[in-house]
Amino acid sequence: MNKNKRLSIWLPVIIATSIALGIFIGNYYFVIGQGKRQTYSRGNKINAILDIIDQQYVDTVNMVDLVEGTIPKIFSELDPHSVYISAADAQVANEELEGSFSGIGVSFNMQTDTILVISVIPGGPAEKAGLLPFDRIITINDSTYAGNSSSQSLIMKTLRGDKNSTVTLGVKRGGEKELLSFDVTRGDVPVHSVDVAYALTKDIGYIKVSKFGRTTYNDFLTAIAQLKQEGSTAFVIDLRGNTGGYMDAAINMINEFMPDGRLIVYTEGKSFPRRDVYANGTGTCKEDPIVVLTDEISASASEIFAGAIQDNDRGLIIGRRTYGKGLVQAPIPLSDGSELRLTIARYYVPSGRSIQKTYELGKTEDYDLDIYNRFMHGEFDSADSIKVDDNLRFETMEGRPVYGGGGIMPDIFIPRDTSGITSYFSSVVNSGIIYQYALEYSDRNRERFSSFKDYKELYRYLQQQPLLEEFTNFAVTKGIRKRPTLINVSGKLIENHLQAYIIRNFFDEAGFYPVFLKDDPSLLRAIKELNEGRTLSFIEFIQKATHGGNLRSQTIPSKAYGLAKERVFPDFIV
Repeated sequence: MNKNKRLSIWLPVIIATSIALGIFIGNYYFVIGQGKRQTYSRGNKINAILDIIDQQYVDTVNMVDLVEGTIPKIFSELDPHSVYISAADAQVANEELEGSFSGIGVSFNMQTDTILVISVIPGGPAEKAGLLPFDRIITINDSTYAGNSSSQSLIMKTLRGDKNSTVTLGVKRGGEKELLSFDVTRGDVPVHSVDVAYALTKDIGYIKVSKFGRTTYNDFLTAIAQLKQEGSTAFVIDLRGNTGGYMDAAINMINEFMPDGRLIVYTEGKSFPRRDVYANGTGTCKEDPIVVLTDEISASASEIFAGAIQDNDRGLIIGRRTYGKGLVQAPIPLSDGSELRLTIARYYVPSGRSIQKTYELGKTEDYDLDIYNRFMHGEFDSADSIKVDDNLRFETMEGRPVYGGGGIMPDIFIPRDTSGITSYFSSVVNSGIIYQYALEYSDRNRERFSSFKDYKELYRYLQQQPLLEEFTNFAVTKGIRKRPTLINVSGKLIENHLQAYIIRNFFDEAGFYPVFLKDDPSLLRAIKELNEGRTLSFIEFIQKATHGGNLRSQTIPSKAYGLAKERVFPDFIV
């Protein structure tokens, strides 16, 4: 009884003491391990979480790597075009648009595990040091790069470098028994975005623009001046495969074709009030007829260009519906050299339509599959498979209907065509054997071909050679057996590729494009429309082009999509 009485007296004391001790211990560890809890709740949650992991996680964590891996996941929850670029990748990502980089000034390709110099940029560091086309780079700074399957990216990283730095190259040259040594001082190497400009006819000029970079507008002006001097009074601007770039470059180019006061584009976003951009009337081609070529890869700044021309009834758009990217990204550099490219606004072409296709936040994978789904749905084969939304109907300056909701629909639709494209053709293209044979053939005949005065002379020579037969024999040695029936169907297409690539090795793009595109249906249609409508007003031109009907209904075969998978520019510039 006494024992129970003593327990009843002391039990509350023991419980109270235990509670007090628990509170004391809890507070102690709170102060030691969780002392910043109040700060965390008021501050940035992401920083708070990272701090907690850094201070309390069971193992040591590389916080830099953790942050670098986390930021892209945050951006993946935004629109498909907002991205984070690490410091390691930012320089390379910007070089293509900035107009130059620091390197040695050659284009190269790997031929049987050897770095083969395809061309040497005139006036560049490599030419000054004495390198020649078809030299083989065996060593770089005493390290061997022949026969060890070095990756293209590693070679590019090794040959590019800081301006005025020096790289030593060991070079094997035909006819020389010993390696030749060259010390090349790296310098600025231009990155061209206007690939070529040449006359299609005596009065129609063609300009291929592959991207909109820092120097694109100046290069474009040079091309226009060259073609006008040669007699061009109408122009075909080829934006197929052009994924965009700097909006200002596209605006300046459009201005060359627009009369004073015409709206070119406007942008608008939550934190960016509407900004209208108008032509200032200083363009050099305000009265020259123009055709713009587009395809499903033409995006962003390309769509601004095509949309402004179409909505102002200034020219014809020929090809296929464009990609549908109407979001404006602002580059935001960070202190460590990394960069954000954040969507800050949408852009709208003059009719008021947005050309951005639909997307859902965080569903980038679905967005990326859109092109594939368009292909599977038959959009590349027939304009009738493209369903427009009447709720997004707008009008051009002269009252023609145009539609928003995703891309620029061309005035004259050019579907893809599978004629000439067989499984044999796909095999030799996808394996790179066509290009490989063109390199080897060029190398074997470099002395003879170097003596030709222009690409036309070389082209005439190649037309007399049994290229197709020799190539199919070569393909057999690479594991692709002859398929006579399929080769008969694809023969002209294969010969065209071989001829164009061989000519490119000696006369660059100025020789490559006129051969590669000589039978291109889009170009042929552009020439036809310009020839028939040049002296008419644009409205009469439109009526004549459509024979009074809907331009969308007119289709002609094209091999363009069938060739899209091929690497038209397989050389790497360093």
